[in-house]
Amino acid sequence: MKSKFTIILPALLLSSILVNAQDIDKMLEEAAGSETEFASATFKSTRIINGHSIERMPSGQLDVRISHRFGEVNGGIYNFFGLDEANTHLGLEYGITNWMMVGIGRGTYEKTYDGFLKFSLLRQSKGKKNMPVSLSYLATTAVNTLKWEGSGSLNFWDRVSYVHQVLIARKFNERLSVELNPTYVHRNMVSTEMDPNDLFAAGVGMRFKLTKRFSLNAEYYYVIPPVHDYRSEKTYNPLSIGVDIETGGHVFQLFFTNSLPIIEKGFIGETAGNWLDGGIRFGFNISRVFALK
Repeated sequence: MKSKFTIILPALLLSSILVNAQDIDKMLEEAAGSETEFASATFKSTRIINGHSIERMPSGQLDVRISHRFGEVNGGIYNFFGLDEANTHLGLEYGITNWMMVGIGRGTYEKTYDGFLKFSLLRQSKGKKNMPVSLSYLATTAVNTLKWEGSGSLNFWDRVSYVHQVLIARKFNERLSVELNPTYVHRNMVSTEMDPNDLFAAGVGMRFKLTKRFSLNAEYYYVIPPVHDYRSEKTYNPLSIGVDIETGGHVFQLFFTNSLPIIEKGFIGETAGNWLDGGIRFGFNISRVFALK
């Protein structure tokens, strides 16, 4: 009788341990599924290069941005391969809430003043809530303040342009992030009657993280021409390639681009440089974030 208990008791204890282990595993799985994990740092800055990324300033944080584009490198040694020329843009961007940010800026290209709103509508996540992509909406307005040298007068609204953009991004892993940007551009005034007031573009951008503080970025916009595309000046699709360098409080972006304008209205519809004939420019963006509250 004693030998029977010697066999049965360990068997009962072993089965009890196995059942309890299965219950613990089930509880851990349920606990993990009850939380939502959001993707972070899909891009390191609010810009990929020229265009906006999915990122936005958190509530109470101010981003002071300085953007610079030199001249075309095919200018040769006389213009020091473009470094004698300069086009700058100064901007302030602030997080109103954790899902909405605003920005204002002023650039030397056409002496333009600009402003924008960016809303985060969806965030990539896994766990209890599974969302495969992040999605934001961007709306910008720009005003050309160059002195009018034509005949007659020019009213304020003739100088205004608008851009509407949907930002769709996915962080595939810790290294690779990709973004798609369907874009609509409207310009109230264009150079000639041959130039379209409305433009559509399909943008794509990517970030590949090489080290903890260093990444490779690329960006391209395919501008969809209207049915009758008889533009007065030849334009090209903007292509930019560069790197992000994080130094703690600053993010430095160094790159080459065929675009002189820095805001959406300009670099999407008015890029005059051609990569194939050396019409490219060295440029940089500097971002410094301050916590105001």
